[in-house]
Amino acid sequence: MTADLQAKYTKLAQEYSKLRAQNQVLKKAVVDEQANSNSLKDDLKQRDQSLRKSEQEMDSLVFRNQQLTKRVELLQEELQASETKGRRSKSKGDSPPQPNFETQSVFDEDLQKKIQENERLHIRFYEADELHRQQEAQLRTQLEQLERDAEQHRAVVDGLNVKHTDTTEKLQSDKARLEIKVQTLEREAKEYRRRTEECQQQLRKYQTELSSQLNHNNSVIQEKVPFNDTKFGDYNSLNVPPHNRRHQLKARDAAGQAVGFVQDLVSALLHFHSYTEQRIHIYPLDSSIEPVSPVNQKFSQYLHENAAYVRPLEDGLLQLHQSITEDTVTVLETVGKLQDFSKSFFTYTSFLQKILPYQLKSLEEESDVPLCTAALSAKNREVQADMKSVTTVFEKLQGYISLLALPSMRSDAMPQSSSRAVFTQLAACLHGLHDTTKELFKHYSQKVALEQELPTVTQKLRTTNECLLSSLASLTSCTSKIATFFSNNLDFFASSAGYGPRGGAGTLDPHQAETMLSNKKHAASYLHTLRRGRPESVPYAEALGNRRVLTSSTESREGLMQQVQQSQEKIARLEQEKEHWLLEAQLGRVRLEKENQRTALLEARLSARLSQDGPPSDPQDGPHDLELHDDLEAEDKMGGEVSQCTSLIGMLTTIPTSESVGDEESREHLIKTHYMSRVSELTTQLQMSDSKAVHFHAECRALAKRLAIAEKSRETLTEDMKQANQNITRLQDELSTTKRSYEDQLSMMSDHLCSMNDTLSKQREEIDTLKLGSKGNSKKNKNR
Repeated sequence: MTADLQAKYTKLAQEYSKLRAQNQVLKKAVVDEQANSNSLKDDLKQRDQSLRKSEQEMDSLVFRNQQLTKRVELLQEELQASETKGRRSKSKGDSPPQPNFETQSVFDEDLQKKIQENERLHIRFYEADELHRQQEAQLRTQLEQLERDAEQHRAVVDGLNVKHTDTTEKLQSDKARLEIKVQTLEREAKEYRRRTEECQQQLRKYQTELSSQLNHNNSVIQEKVPFNDTKFGDYNSLNVPPHNRRHQLKARDAAGQAVGFVQDLVSALLHFHSYTEQRIHIYPLDSSIEPVSPVNQKFSQYLHENAAYVRPLEDGLLQLHQSITEDTVTVLETVGKLQDFSKSFFTYTSFLQKILPYQLKSLEEESDVPLCTAALSAKNREVQADMKSVTTVFEKLQGYISLLALPSMRSDAMPQSSSRAVFTQLAACLHGLHDTTKELFKHYSQKVALEQELPTVTQKLRTTNECLLSSLASLTSCTSKIATFFSNNLDFFASSAGYGPRGGAGTLDPHQAETMLSNKKHAASYLHTLRRGRPESVPYAEALGNRRVLTSSTESREGLMQQVQQSQEKIARLEQEKEHWLLEAQLGRVRLEKENQRTALLEARLSARLSQDGPPSDPQDGPHDLELHDDLEAEDKMGGEVSQCTSLIGMLTTIPTSESVGDEESREHLIKTHYMSRVSELTTQLQMSDSKAVHFHAECRALAKRLAIAEKSRETLTEDMKQANQNITRLQDELSTTKRSYEDQLSMMSDHLCSMNDTLSKQREEIDTLKLGSKGNSKKNKNR
């Protein structure tokens, strides 16, 4: 381990030295490029200065050219003036003066030279300007390229520096971590050496013990064991195989799910056959009006017996599910009920083959109806093809199921290696059944839609068609569920449960599986009896001590037990009395309210009688007063008698009035209302707590979402802040560069302005001298 670490460390050091050498080379290249860029910048500045000088010269030449043109114009004007004077002198007969012609020729030569010189200067200036522009563009492109190269080199250098620092830090951290790891590994190696020595010592000890035990067991086997039952297949098949409880639970669960799916399938098939029989009696001929054809009669007779063929599918699979328990061994060799289910499926497949020709003939009769359109006939042919496909798929399913049921009769009927292929083909066949039922449902629904457009369609036929479509839809969904369930559990069905004879030789014999299961039950009961624990015993000295304690404290303990029992009885009696007096108080409150109502009623009656009858001497008052007096006396007599009423809660003393029965009922009603109010209060509290819990759960979820959104917003804001900081630094750099460029331009403009002022002053001086010279020449000409 240390050698590997050293090799890794040396490799990392070599990589670090390579990166360091590359970094030095790149630094040197960057420095050279920076020197080149600085030299190019200096050349560019010199070119700019020469350009400015040439521009200044051009400005001066333009100015001189303008002066010369003005001078030429003046000379031409003077020439014209002299020519006019010569003509006048000729006309007068005087001879022209000879000096004027000489001066004119001198001026013409001077003008011609100036013009030629001006042209040469313009050509040279244009060529110099073009050359300067080309050189400036070339230098600018070179400068831009060098700046880009410098930026790239600078970025590469920065990246290499960052990478160099990262690798340095990483190497340092790796070095520290590896040193710590080396130390820990050295400590672990020492610990492992020590443990290895201990293990070797234990191994020697166990080897000696095992060798002695092996010799002992070999001697016992040679002397005591008469034969080895695993060598003989008949005896070995009777041995109890290992039990896989998880596999059994999974098998029972899968069988239970399959029972549910098959029940739905049986229900859908029953409905489909029944509604098909009902449709035969309605279309194409209504049996209530005229008899149907013999083919449809026979077809209806067969369809009427569909329950006898469909119901055994559900019963067979239900018996198979009931035969799978936690104590059984579920493999293909031991599942005998699968053979019964295979027989039931075979009978139903035979039933489908028997009714298929009649079904095809019935659809042909529907196509032969005069009102049947071509589209409806085509749909009938498609339905015929679908019914043939359904029957074919059921035949394939029956073949695969019979193959799976064969090992429960003969162990050599199908090898275990072929079971997975059979299950796979069965799953594909179930998917094919779903596809065919789906196509049948689609074509039948199109057929029904076309039949709805016929003018002879009755309401009974429409209802029957709707029922048929619903049964086909349920059949399609059932087949889809069964195919999905079988595909999901294909690995479980095709996998081996691990059951078999000891030693892994051969397979379970189906005829001996029942004997093996009985042996398994006997072995389980035997192991259960062996695992029964012994009763706990107390040491003799401790038992003697406990006996003395018991004998000394028996009386006190019995007295305490009696006191506890009496106190418990007293508490129970007081609780009963408490409940009794609570009920007494409630009943007394009710009686008081009733007495108050009765007193108010009697007072109202008495006041009404007195107000209506007048003075007591009226003879008609006698009977009413007597009746009222008799009622009061009867109630007083009845109030004098006291009775007691007992119930589950306690004893209640009541006064047997005319409302005693009502009091008992009111007491029961009060108890019910009390407990109902208590139950309602508890339910409201429970609902409040549930609503609070839901509210708090929703708030927690909302807070969690808000926290996640806040985290995301924080991350985005940090990214924005980093980008803003980068933009700020970039803008600051741009500001500094622009500031420097503006300062340079200002300095250049100030220099240019100074030079222009100098040239302007020189030009003014030249103008002044030329003016003075022209004035002097004009005076000389006048004098002449």
